[in-house]
Amino acid sequence: MNENSDIPRILVIDDEQSMCELIETDLRLRGLHVDWFTDATKAISAIDQNNYDVVLTDIRMPGTTGLQLCQQLTEFRPDIPVVLMTAFGSLETAVSAMRAGAYDFITKPIEMDLLAITVRRAVDHHRLTEQVRLLKESNQAIRSFGDMIGNSPAMQALYDQLERVAASDAGVLIIGESGTGKELVSRCIHAHSRRADNPFVAINCAALSESLLESELFGHVKGAFTDARSERRGLFLEANGGTLLLDEMGEMPMSMQVKLLRTLEERVVRPVGSDTETPFDVRVICATNRDLEAAVADGIFREDLYYRINVIGLHLPPLRSRGTDILRLAEHFLKQFSTAENKHVTELAEGVAEKLLKYHWPGNIRELRNVMERAVALTRHDKITVADLPEKITNYQSNQILIEGLDPAELVSLEELERRYITHVLEATGGNQTQAARILGLDRKTIYRKLKQTDVE
Repeated sequence: MNENSDIPRILVIDDEQSMCELIETDLRLRGLHVDWFTDATKAISAIDQNNYDVVLTDIRMPGTTGLQLCQQLTEFRPDIPVVLMTAFGSLETAVSAMRAGAYDFITKPIEMDLLAITVRRAVDHHRLTEQVRLLKESNQAIRSFGDMIGNSPAMQALYDQLERVAASDAGVLIIGESGTGKELVSRCIHAHSRRADNPFVAINCAALSESLLESELFGHVKGAFTDARSERRGLFLEANGGTLLLDEMGEMPMSMQVKLLRTLEERVVRPVGSDTETPFDVRVICATNRDLEAAVADGIFREDLYYRINVIGLHLPPLRSRGTDILRLAEHFLKQFSTAENKHVTELAEGVAEKLLKYHWPGNIRELRNVMERAVALTRHDKITVADLPEKITNYQSNQILIEGLDPAELVSLEELERRYITHVLEATGGNQTQAARILGLDRKTIYRKLKQTDVE
């Protein structure tokens, strides 16, 4: 049987054939694959031969009961969540179900919407557990680039780009949300380039006033301004032969943009207050979390400078799009901070991985690092528990767009659907309106108007 592995597979066991058929019909309409048996022994054989996401079984059946079946599965297939169905809902039944290793239980007569929610939740639990298991047990060589951590498709594509970029000497523009690791990527490019034995110098263009930024970049002669008591070489010359990172490039004042463009075009630097120009050999990498195309369109960033620095453009993926890389990074920070704190904290407890993967990480890797440092500092156990996570993570509700169900009361207007989708695309692109406009098939003016209409920030 060639079933699509992305379609959840559910096994239903109930001695009443009519109940099995009812559940099969309903869950199939909701996009789930369903097999069913009225005999527990045959069901166990099917579990041996198939990869089910969830087992849904009645408690009271002739022969092997649901509780007994649950106990057997806990022993030989503990990865499959079992949901028990009973017509005798009580606290005692619930306790018995949990003791038998059940994931959840639901009472008869069954409310199909509630059953679907329970099954979906169990499917998510099973697939997440499987991801974590594969992550821990994998002995495959994970491709990497320098000190960067991650094996997601987004990072594999980035590593391929970085290998080619490092071999070149062209200017690079790194675009990514705050906290995605732009400086780390810059350092990795430098470390793998022919300039690796020469200096790597970084400056935050948003941290200094225009006059100080000019002095820092180009240097100054003694007496060039009030506090210029001695000569300064400037970072272009400090980085000579190596790499200069201009971070937060989108915050550079327009007048400085003119001076930088001239410097990059002529490959000479003139210190403030000097008439002498000095040639330099520096690879310039620029980084920003701003949409520079939009800044050019808005007249706040020079178009000629944009094309000068954007010879090779790299887009760093936000953490929320990197899948189980979130767990790899979390475990990396866990080891790092447990060592620093001299605490024996070894792993993530049950439920933590699910919370970390569902959260949207607006602060990206920097935020995850902060969360793990906090968790290690606060935990009283040898594992990080859900209680050690901030409330914004434990209480987070996803803004995913789902169109399920046939109840007219649950359906939304096209205007509301458009609002949700615009919000979703903007979140996925890190607020980059130019990229969002491309995905939506709109020009920037149209998306700006729709943003105003829908009050999306």
